[in-house]
Order: sequence, then C-alpha cells, then structure tokens
Amino acid sequence: MKINEVEALVGITRKNIRFYESEGLLAPRRNSENGYRDYGGAEVQTLLQIKLLRKLGVSLEEIRNMQRGIHTVGDGMRRHLVTLERDRENLEQAIRLCAGLTDRQERLGDLDAESILKEMEAMEQSGATFQNKQRRDVRIRYVAPVVITLVMVLLMGGSAGLLLWLAAANARSAPPAFMLAVITLVPLVICGGVVLALVQRIREIGRGEIDDAKHY
Repeated sequence: MKINEVEALVGITRKNIRFYESEGLLAPRRNSENGYRDYGGAEVQTLLQIKLLRKLGVSLEEIRNMQRGIHTVGDGMRRHLVTLERDRENLEQAIRLCAGLTDRQERLGDLDAESILKEMEAMEQSGATFQNKQRRDVRIRYVAPVVITLVMVLLMGGSAGLLLWLAAANARSAPPAFMLAVITLVPLVICGGVVLALVQRIREIGRGEIDDAKHY
C-alpha cells in the first residue's frame, strides 16, 4: 500500500506517519522498482497500536520500549498509570485552586496575584506541577525573526544570482570581474549578517525569555 492508502485506512495523517518513521517506531519496506515505501499489514497493525497508545497518552519512549520487548504491555501500562496518577493529582490541585478563585469578586486589576503565586509555589515544593502556558507564548517569538530572515536571504540571494546571470548573459557589456565580485558580495554579506542576527536573537530568547518563563 501507498502512504495515502494507509492514511485513509488507519486514520493517521501522513505527517504523523513520517514522524513515527523518523522516531524508529515504524520501518516500512522499500519497493525495489521505484524506491517508494511499501506498507503492508504489519505496518498497519503497528500504526494501529501506536494510535491506541498515543490516544492513551503513552510516551514515544515507552512505546519504543514495548516494541523492543524491553517492557510488556502490562509493564508499560503500569508505568504509564503512575504518570497518569501524578497528572491527576496535579490537575485536582489546580481545580481546587481555580474553584477557590471563583469566589473572588474583584476585577483582575485588583487581584492580589503575589499571594496566590506564593500559595502555588508552596504547592509546587510539595510536588505539584501546574501548566505553564508561557512556554508556548515564548515559542511564538521565534516565528517572526525566522520568517524575516528567510525573506531577506531569499531576496539578497536572488539579487546576487540575478547579477551573476545578467553578467553571464551579457559578457561583453558586463562590468570588470573585480567590480562584479564586489557588487555580488554585498547582498551575500547582508545575508550573512541577517543569519548571524537570527542566531543571536534565538540565543537571547533561549537564554533569557525562556528562563524567565520557567521561573515566573
């Protein structure tokens, strides 16, 4: 079967199937004639097993251990139950805290967030874990610099390529080689500077903003 047939049969997107392959959870054969992946009944059963376990929230590493025979299904489920119990305890504490806040009549501007945060910190020291949506907020900050960098690199790289193409197409009227090299080098230098700026920005976000989000 082809991947689009497996996608329709199993109900797992092509992107996720490729992801499971990259994670080593699935290894379809290759068609000797065209080199395409060839999925059979074994791969379908494996994907159904993965789908079941992932819907239950089992980690990829635990699935990998069960596939390799390191853990039986029962072993994996017992380990996963420990995680679920811990998550339930954390969720119950969050529910109790939120339920207490439903009695507050003040507006957000008047809320004493500091005292509530101290209460949460005390609960965290006792082993509780609360959801931290700030990490997702921080990831969004990577999008803009990456997109801007890609656009600049494409524009500058395209400009350099266009100059070289024009020079090759009109060799007689082309500027001297030295001048052409300088003209071409300018957009390439700009590309390098933009990439370096992106790397620096990512490091700043990684070292600063993400750390702040974890602690606050």
